[in-house]
Amino acid sequence: MTDAIQTNPQPSHDHESAPDQKPLGRGVAVLGMVVIVLGTVAWASYGVLNRMAHDKKLVETTNDLAAPTVIVAPPRPGAPVNSFVLPGNVTAQTDSPIYARTSGYLTRWYFDIGSRVKKGALLAQIATPEVDQQLAQAEADLVTAQATANNARIQAERYSGLVKSDAVSRQDTDTFVNQAAATASAVHSAQANVQRLREMQSFEKVYAPFDGVITARTIDTGQLIDPGAGKELFHLQAIQTLRVYANLPQAYSQTAKRGAKIDLTFAEHPGKVYQGTLVRTADAIDPASRTLLVEVDVDNRAGELMPGSQAQVHFKTPPAGPAFIVPVSTLLFRREGLRVFTVVNGDTAHIVPVVIGEDDGANIQIISGLGPADQIIQDPPDSLIDGEKVRVETPKAPAPAGGK
Repeated sequence: MTDAIQTNPQPSHDHESAPDQKPLGRGVAVLGMVVIVLGTVAWASYGVLNRMAHDKKLVETTNDLAAPTVIVAPPRPGAPVNSFVLPGNVTAQTDSPIYARTSGYLTRWYFDIGSRVKKGALLAQIATPEVDQQLAQAEADLVTAQATANNARIQAERYSGLVKSDAVSRQDTDTFVNQAAATASAVHSAQANVQRLREMQSFEKVYAPFDGVITARTIDTGQLIDPGAGKELFHLQAIQTLRVYANLPQAYSQTAKRGAKIDLTFAEHPGKVYQGTLVRTADAIDPASRTLLVEVDVDNRAGELMPGSQAQVHFKTPPAGPAFIVPVSTLLFRREGLRVFTVVNGDTAHIVPVVIGEDDGANIQIISGLGPADQIIQDPPDSLIDGEKVRVETPKAPAPAGGK
């Protein structure tokens, strides 16, 4: 029985109790891979989006920091413009340097700077021995030419009378007649040379070409004088009437009327007003400055005014509407003209052309280009351009007295 029992062993209890085990399917493996890939993509997308958000924030912050910070203020209203003042250059009615026309040595001068002279007054005298000798030689040559011409004329007349009776040949007669004509031409040439040298000799004396005042003398006794414009002897200016030139802005060019009375003031004559007359204009706008050149003449027979000085020219104009007052520091001097920067849409710089009126040094009057609601940038940076974004900063209010 023991053998039987051993021959027929009983099935294992552990084998009967274990559940049936099956291999994993392919669907489950694919699903796991998909989950892993989606997780990886989601993580990567989160990282990319996070970096993009940080980059966008960095760009915005950089742009905000790059935008210049400006202070704005509205313009102050001013009185309507009915006059304006421009600087004017005072010049003489006639301004002429005096030069020598002959060479020699200065023997004497008669007027110094500040002397008032009349037209034709003798200013200086030059010794010209060479010209004197040339004139004497030319006069002697003229006498010789006249004698030769006279002899040739007599011979020509004699032969012209004899040829009628066939006493002389026609050929000899023609020869003497042509010789008389040639010697007559030589006389005219000698006369012209004598006249030229006499004119040169007359330049030994230097005369004033018009009434005026001597403003410069650059020669002295004994100096060698050369003819031409290389060496100025005197400088003469006619100051009975002075010319005042001013550059009128293009906006006022139509107000310049010939014959209009213009007031002039001078720093050296405080409180005194001189009246001039607008006599002419250039009738053309200067493209470089966009201004019209005008000339105002002022009577100076009293001799109170001096050429070369600066005048304040007071022009009158019909009121052109309201004006505004802004600090001089808001102005930009561009090639196209005067400009100011304003802020539009709260954060954008905008350049505006303006026309100025009176200027007191610290503030300036704007007569065209601005409105009462404009926000003007104070002290704009030179690098600011039209359309650039800016950060507007509100100016701080001044602290009350006492430091509280």
